[in-house]
Amino acid sequence: MSESRDPLSDQIHLLGDLLGETLIDQEGRELFDLVETIRALSKAGRAGDTTADQELLDLIQALPVEQARVVVKAFTGYFQLVNLAEEQARVRVLRQRACVAFERDEPLDETIAAAVKALHAEGLDAAEVQTLLDNLYITPVFTAHPTEAKRRTVLAKLNRIEETLHRLDIHALTPVEEMAAAAALREEVVSLWQTDDGRPRPPTVLDEVRNGLFYFEDTLFDLAPLIYIEMCAALERYYPGVSFRIPGFLRFGSWIGGDRDGNPFVTASVTEATLREHRATALRLYQRTLDRMHGHLSNSARYGITPALAESLAADARLFPDEARLSETRYALQPYRHKMAFIYRKLTNTLEHNQRHWRADYVPRPDAYHNAEELLADLRLVQESLRTHQGDKLADGRLAQLIRQVEVFGFHLATLDLRQHAERHRNALNEVFDRYGIAPDYATWTEPQKVRLLTSELLNPRPLAPVQLDFSPETNETLGLFRLVRRAHQRIGPRAIENYIISMTRGASDVLAVQLMAKDAGVDDRLNIVPLFETIADLRRAPEIMEALFTNPAYDRHLDARNRDQQIMIGYSDSNKDGGYLTANWELYLAQRALAAVCDRHGVTLTLFHGRGGTVGRGGGPANRAILAQPPESVRGRIRLTEQGETITNRYANPELAHRYLEQIIHAVLLTSGRRPTPDIAQQRAWEDAMTELSLESGRAYRRLVTDTPELLDYFYQATPIEAISHLNIGSRPARRRASRGIGDLRAIPWVFAWAQSRVALPGWYGLGIALETWSGQDVTRWALLTGMYRGWPFFQTVIDNAQMSLRKGDLHIAQVYAGLADPPTREVIYPILRGEFERTEACILRLTQQEYLLEREHWLQRAIQLRNPYIDPLNYIQVAELCRLNGNCETDAERSELEEVLLLTVNGIAAGLRNTG
Repeated sequence: MSESRDPLSDQIHLLGDLLGETLIDQEGRELFDLVETIRALSKAGRAGDTTADQELLDLIQALPVEQARVVVKAFTGYFQLVNLAEEQARVRVLRQRACVAFERDEPLDETIAAAVKALHAEGLDAAEVQTLLDNLYITPVFTAHPTEAKRRTVLAKLNRIEETLHRLDIHALTPVEEMAAAAALREEVVSLWQTDDGRPRPPTVLDEVRNGLFYFEDTLFDLAPLIYIEMCAALERYYPGVSFRIPGFLRFGSWIGGDRDGNPFVTASVTEATLREHRATALRLYQRTLDRMHGHLSNSARYGITPALAESLAADARLFPDEARLSETRYALQPYRHKMAFIYRKLTNTLEHNQRHWRADYVPRPDAYHNAEELLADLRLVQESLRTHQGDKLADGRLAQLIRQVEVFGFHLATLDLRQHAERHRNALNEVFDRYGIAPDYATWTEPQKVRLLTSELLNPRPLAPVQLDFSPETNETLGLFRLVRRAHQRIGPRAIENYIISMTRGASDVLAVQLMAKDAGVDDRLNIVPLFETIADLRRAPEIMEALFTNPAYDRHLDARNRDQQIMIGYSDSNKDGGYLTANWELYLAQRALAAVCDRHGVTLTLFHGRGGTVGRGGGPANRAILAQPPESVRGRIRLTEQGETITNRYANPELAHRYLEQIIHAVLLTSGRRPTPDIAQQRAWEDAMTELSLESGRAYRRLVTDTPELLDYFYQATPIEAISHLNIGSRPARRRASRGIGDLRAIPWVFAWAQSRVALPGWYGLGIALETWSGQDVTRWALLTGMYRGWPFFQTVIDNAQMSLRKGDLHIAQVYAGLADPPTREVIYPILRGEFERTEACILRLTQQEYLLEREHWLQRAIQLRNPYIDPLNYIQVAELCRLNGNCETDAERSELEEVLLLTVNGIAAGLRNTG
């Protein structure tokens, strides 16, 4: 690497050159020259050369399908490689900042240490910090929503390239080593080129499960204990001499294999297989850790061991006489190595019996671990013996990290959440109640009637359903799932499945219905029942529904059994699709505040679960800023949030970036839970009044377009690649809830995905400009108020900044090219509306933020978007060209298949360029 140049430029040039060499080698000089011509024309077009832009359009429209495929693959490959270089640049900057912070004896910004320092500066004493720690609960939850456009095979190759870039970056290599690294990069780039970008078939649910487990194996398992070490170090630095108790504040969850809402492929058997995969992965990871520790605890018997450890070793020797004899030969007078060998043997036996472990007739074996607590007990015996015999450093080193891993991951690895639509529960109970004459036509009853019946049934000790379920397959599946929860708790432990989420919760009866089925299976006291409020109307009703539950005697008994903890999930995707960007954000804010108040009145500890997606239109954006923008009373140290699709790769594939991301989340939660400044009540009321009026204006504008303008539906299907996205093999779940063309039945992810691909990005800004302009007009005072809100209110600043990012990732010129796909009457109605609101929103944001151009203060992001656009444009043009051809008359099925393949490749490429899908 040249020392005279920017390292990021060096790596981009290195990777670009390797890609160019590969293109020539694999496809020939002629196609390489074609790609270079397209690139040059695109850059000239972006620089303002309209002739070049038209020449590019004409060239792309005339491209044969096979040439188009190569061009798309070249630009897609370029983005995949550039993304790695940019990630490595972020790592480089973080390491440099960390060194500077160390030299200044100051913590790096947005770290755990920075948060603890801030809490100390706010005046929190040690007792208050301990109270905060006792309540601290932070859980990222991985989901399989179909927004990761890259295959697992491709991700693995990219991961190896990134590891080589990191090695080139931080190690002083000899010339021979540098050449070897370059050769390794070249090999991976060729392999990447010859690998199909698209999946040959949709992934199964278990494929998605294994994809999710990749991040635990590769990053999170080793990273988690480091987070706890940093918490200990920060507390020791700012509260010296205080012995804090640090509970398991950081956990991980997953929906993959448990989320059955709208996904017919997630069955009870699939969920059970998922739990087995989780358990097997956890066991293998413990084995891997013990392998790495081989020979570490080689302490001589001369130093002594505790009687408890000696007794444990004798018991193990009786269980494993062959292992005992072998250990005596191999590790003579090394008792700790003996014990670790026995632990490894027990783990091996546990893993070997993972399948039969789930059988009803399975009897726990003494030579295997029944649960993680038994493993912990063995490891703590070793730790205590080391501490007693001058081995404190060993007790608090790698062994302590392994113990923390077992505490965090157990045998469940990640808590598997279950989710189902409320309608499925109503239908199941309707059948059960009808069978036994309890409540004919239950599904048609009023809400008060349902609540009275369900409360009576919950307080009634008799069973609801027979031991052998003999209802319809759908009802058997719904009821059987709760019996699976019971088996999971028995076989793995209560943390295997802790939460049951109810999609489209519309009333207290939806929650009581789940409680009743859980009670029948004997798990209602060991399961968090989590209502999910998704639409604008549901968010507004949420406090009333929770009030009804908290005053219900049957549910109050459930709360007592759950330590009066209540988890409530709020959905960002459907609320945006329902009410538009600004209205959804404001309604989510109001709902959080109201829900916190309801919980406070009833002595309930609230944990909000934020169903956020990757893009701004689905609640995306910087997570730490989003947490700091929440009403403080809605956080109080507790948060769950979804990690979806491509954001999982972006945040967790690189260990150093994953470390940074988790620290940022913890930093934000700690700050939000400290002593926030007392707001100016009058000022806050004025800001909130303004937001309420802005939200009303924005919601009306959004509904006029989405609900009241029938041409929008045709425009959406004609001028975006929604149909191609619906056929992408990137997820097991269907794109629609029902087989209809309506927007209401379309899932929020493809809705956002399609607008992003066509560079409109409508869900991330539409309605904001109309609201700002209508409310403020030419009133200087109101514009000054908006500027004050932006500068002084984290919520409003986050809303505006995320909209800025959406607008910059959007592009009117490209959007107009897509508009050409729509029939003239539809285009003439819709495109001027979109263009007008886009320009209006941009102008209003610039005025209230007092900037000359969008993202003026985010130089790195502005530069990244500017550099990427000339490379994304050709992909957009090719996508439009292929859509045109598909809409025409394809002569053969083979021709259509080729066009569809190229079209799907453009979807991958644009997603890689924008670094966003859904």
